Amino acid sequence: MIGFIQQLRQRTPLGWLQLSHERGRLLVALSGIAFADVLMFMQLGFQSALFESNTMLHRSMQGDMFMISPQARNLANMSTFARRRLYQAMDVPGIKSAEAIYVNFIDWKNPQTHQKTTILVMGFNPDQQVFNLADVNRQKDLVKLPDTVLFDRASRGDYKEVIAQIEQGKPVTTEIDRRTITIGGLFPVGASFIADGNLITSDQNFLRLFPRREASSVSLGLVNLQPGYDPKQIKANLKAYLGDDVKILTREEFIEFEKDYWKKNTAIGFIFSLGVTMGFLVGVIIVYQVLSTDVNAHLKEYATFKAMGYNNFYLLSVVFEEAIILAVLGFIPGVIVPFGLYHLTRNATNLPLYMTLARAITVLVLTMIMCIISGAIATRKLQSADPADMF
Repeated sequence: MIGFIQQLRQRTPLGWLQLSHERGRLLVALSGIAFADVLMFMQLGFQSALFESNTMLHRSMQGDMFMISPQARNLANMSTFARRRLYQAMDVPGIKSAEAIYVNFIDWKNPQTHQKTTILVMGFNPDQQVFNLADVNRQKDLVKLPDTVLFDRASRGDYKEVIAQIEQGKPVTTEIDRRTITIGGLFPVGASFIADGNLITSDQNFLRLFPRREASSVSLGLVNLQPGYDPKQIKANLKAYLGDDVKILTREEFIEFEKDYWKKNTAIGFIFSLGVTMGFLVGVIIVYQVLSTDVNAHLKEYATFKAMGYNNFYLLSVVFEEAIILAVLGFIPGVIVPFGLYHLTRNATNLPLYMTLARAITVLVLTMIMCIISGAIATRKLQSADPADMF
């Protein structure tokens, strides 16, 4: 190993010397690689924000298991099932509680701008603790008041004045479907791709907002287990006891259920994946053009090396050295620029768009693969270079 390192140190950095000789071409190549990296970072970031924003409410619910309708597609299309199934679930040994949650979308009037926007409304029994949100649990008594709701302070839109008034203890009123409601408190979750924000209220207030909705038809059931019971066994027992008109999911499965919908059943999930692929292909083409041009420009020099006794492996290593150098140097601006773009997008959309170490490593690996593939394609002509044909 030590001998190999010493050999590398003694080796002439021919690849770097060739790249740095044409600085204009090098800068163009690095700009192209950085652009491809930025494109991949943004698409991966949007995809992550898609999954994260649309599962924040799932993570905020306090349940070991979740009961949903078999026709449910995601939180925006939950369908309903009979509330009696929750009472029946309590008969299964190991079940501590089974609480109902009502979910629906509605247009409401922004109390500050008076413009209508789509918002997600969730209703629950305020005598029970079904959210692991400290602000909601602290203000459960507020939503017991008629037509009173808690508002998501991280909602998308202009709500600064409204939030300031509520923080000062001044309730704010607005309209939902010609019904006056009072915003009594705040909680933080955030906007998503399906709604600009969220409201949480009591189940009774929810049914007032949606008078055609029956109390016996619930959107979601939160099941908590008694200590010491195996969740997998409880899940199997629930499925056997309740039948096929309800679907039982663990907490992890409930989150994956939402992610799978956006991955497989929507165009937006496909678009983000396609964007990453397009960025990768753009990078391959750019790097190939640079390396191919470099190989053609120095074909006689490579043929001279062959005539001197250097084998194809050495010459190929020079091209791959250039490819690795381009990948590393191009990645540096490619990872810096997305920090600013993420911040700009986050402020404009309230989506959870942040740089992560895992994403940076992923793009770095993709960049290395991208440049290696380009180098492999560019070396085809190098292998066929014959000193007798060159001179």
